[in-house]
Amino acid sequence: MTDRGIRRDLSVFRLGRDDVGTLHALLDLFSQAFDDPDSYSAARPERDYLERLLGKTTFVALVAEDDEGQVVGGLVAYELEKFEQARSEIYIYDLAVDAVHRRQGIATRLIEHLQGIAAACGAWVIFVQADPPDEPAVALYAKLGRREDVLHFDLPVPLRP
Repeated sequence: MTDRGIRRDLSVFRLGRDDVGTLHALLDLFSQAFDDPDSYSAARPERDYLERLLGKTTFVALVAEDDEGQVVGGLVAYELEKFEQARSEIYIYDLAVDAVHRRQGIATRLIEHLQGIAAACGAWVIFVQADPPDEPAVALYAKLGRREDVLHFDLPVPLRP
């Protein structure tokens, strides 16, 4: 730990095309952390799909592993190229830390790693959504950034004929 209470004894790294097994471990973590096995475990894509996804520069999957190689935290984000200026934004889609390892600065380490990736690709901002009832997430993001209150709408996609 550092003086800020951020755990530094973990390996934090970006997954690549050959890390499908580790991506499955991250999906298991998300399934458990979000109590949502239908989304994260019920219909996982085939290996070739996941390899292609992990090979894209606009897809970022980060994991935090303990010294035994267990995934204890992870983050998935997407780089969104903008049209109004030659720049991009990074959207954090999912971020979770195993319940046993929370409050040790792991989420902060993951976000710091993502900030380095964002700087390297020329992104001008990283953004994330948090549900107000999720007080720990709201507190983390408020500590690291500026809050903007927005409305979120899910628009249905019509079925193909």
